[in-house]
Amino acid sequence: MFRRFGTRAGIFQALLDDDEQDFQQQVLSGPPPLGPGAPPLDRLIAYGRARTGFLIEHREIARATLDGKESGPAGSQTPMSRMHIRYLLRELRLGAADLDVLSLQLTAALDAPLLLYLSGSEEPPETSERLGRGWEDLVQRVCGPRRSD
Repeated sequence: MFRRFGTRAGIFQALLDDDEQDFQQQVLSGPPPLGPGAPPLDRLIAYGRARTGFLIEHREIARATLDGKESGPAGSQTPMSRMHIRYLLRELRLGAADLDVLSLQLTAALDAPLLLYLSGSEEPPETSERLGRGWEDLVQRVCGPRRSD
């Protein structure tokens, strides 16, 4: 088994792959607001809520995929997330914003190690809901309509 998967974390990653592919299909071709057809801000909010829900639902396997040897920056394990978030940010027409940096920062907020750490000992439904509300608040503050003070 280790020859095929390399590490214990690799075995658990393989277990998670089918569900991850199903999740990505929902994003690419599922119903709105997660899938195409909704305004970009609604899609961005739905994506973060769905991503946090996915990781919390799969938290035990997701934790086992982390081997502590991640050499890349936050978000490096989820290039699909970064590409999708960047696409939606471009659709939002945020003016002079550095979309590469902003998409990396938002992706980091959805990164598995951080979310799994934050999930701690709370029950999954409460954790998922709190993290989803936090994501929505973050996205609204960063990407929502600007108000004059």
